[in-house]
Formats: sequence, structure tokens, C-alpha cells
Amino acid sequence: MITEKPNVRSENIDRKSTVEILEIMNEEDKNVPLAVGKEINNIAKAVDEVIKSFKNGGRLIYVGAGTSGRLGVLDASECPPTFSTDKNQVIAIIAGGKNAMFEAIEGAEDDEEAAIADLKEIDVNNRDVVIGITASGNTPYTVSAVKYAKSIGCTTVGISCNLDSLIKNIADIAITPIVGPEIIAGSTRLKAGSAQKLVLNMISTASMIGIGKVYNNYMVDLNPSNTKLRDRAKRIIMDTTGVDEKTAYKFLKESEYKPKVAIIMIKTGLDSKSAQNLLNRCNDSIYQALDHFKREEV
Repeated sequence: MITEKPNVRSENIDRKSTVEILEIMNEEDKNVPLAVGKEINNIAKAVDEVIKSFKNGGRLIYVGAGTSGRLGVLDASECPPTFSTDKNQVIAIIAGGKNAMFEAIEGAEDDEEAAIADLKEIDVNNRDVVIGITASGNTPYTVSAVKYAKSIGCTTVGISCNLDSLIKNIADIAITPIVGPEIIAGSTRLKAGSAQKLVLNMISTASMIGIGKVYNNYMVDLNPSNTKLRDRAKRIIMDTTGVDEKTAYKFLKESEYKPKVAIIMIKTGLDSKSAQNLLNRCNDSIYQALDHFKREEV
């Protein structure tokens, strides 16, 4: 596997200066976004399936072990504060359970039955999209999860960094950024991990855009649960409507701290409940809601 091979560019790295080591790492890391870029069409296929799943009441489920599993947990955990998603809309399962986030759980990545049991525990169903994340593409836990998910009718995606792997040959959609050998042979938390992080960012973010969680390029569905996020929500309202800070905060409070609703209120003159109802009728999209309101006005 290319992810396990030694990298000729980092030969004798243990005899290099600190600056030389970092320069080698930096040069190798430059290959990561290029490798991901070659997979745009496959990533787009995955995004379209996730959007379809969300609109049908399904979920995005990440499955992985070790670094790959932790990256899935990271991406899933950031969706509720960023997009106000339900905590069960994007789920991450990591081999070995929650403790595996902080320490290596011996043998967890080899437990094929545990993968199936973990999916059953969250009642996986054919409306869900299950994404297996594994640098090698051969991790037994992850491959088993994807196999099971596919057997019950889920759309499955495999993210790996080897050309010919089990998960690539099993999943409905294969995303395979080939980043080459790591500077430390087999340490796939490096380039492979970076590639996986980029792909997960793209899938979750583009999917959220697709279901109306973004207006222009603003995260209008953020959950302003602390001072920093409330300030961000105010700035978003100010930038998208042109009102001053005092007015933005007034509408933010009246909307029960829902920036998207506040924007609709300001742009249409509707009260909070009516603005929310308008969004509900228009696929939760500000653009569609404003277009619908204008047509009704005419």
C-alpha cells in the first residue's frame, strides 16, 4: 500500500535540522489539496446523496477507527454549533467508543462484529448515508460497517488513500485522494489525515449549503450559544440586511436568537412566528423565502 511505503524525500530525516524537517513536511503537505482536488467529482456525488438523505429525513453517519474515526467525530461535533443541526443529523461512530477519542483501544479496529453492532445501536436505516473513513481502505471495522450499511440499502461512501482497497471496491461512491507515502512511513495521521479532514469539511459544508443553512456566504443558521457567537450572529445580520448593531441585536432577541429568522423579519417586516413559517414553507432557504414573499406582495 502506498500509505505504508517509505518516502524517498524524507530519507535520513532523523539527521536533518529542525528547519529542514519542517521544510520537508511543508513541501509534502502541499500535495494534499492537489490530491483532494482530483476527487471533486466523487466528492460531489457524495454531497448530492447527503443532501437527498437530509431532505428525506436521513442522516450522515461517519464510521472510522483511530485517526480516521477521530476526524469523523470532529466534523460531526462541529455541525450543531455551526449550522444548528440536530445532534442526531450528523453522527460519528469510532471503533472502541468514546474512550478511543483520547487513547488507542487495542484491537478495536479489527472488530468487524462491533462495527455492525454500533450501527444497529443507532438504528441505521436505508435513508442514511454511511461514510467509511480509512486511510488504508482496509480497516476491518470500517469495511465491515460499510458492507453492512450497503446490505440494508444505505448509500455508502468510502474515503481512503490507496488506489486498490477493499472499501473502494465495496462502497457505492469511492473518494480516493492519493497523497503518497508519509514522511514517516505508515504515519497516516499526517498527509492522509489532512486529506480526510479536507474531504469531510467539503462534504458536511457543501451539504449544509444544499439544505439552506447558508445565505450568500454567511452561516446564518449558527447557534449563538456564547458571547463570541452572539457577536458573530449580530455581524451576520448587519452585513446581510444593512441595519446597525442595536437593530440587529433587537431582532436577534425577537427571533429567539435565530439569525436566519431575524434576517427574514428585517427584510419582510414579518413577525418572528410568520418569518419562521415562511422559511418552513420554502425549504428553510432565505433566498426562496424572500422570492416567495415578493411574489405574494405582487
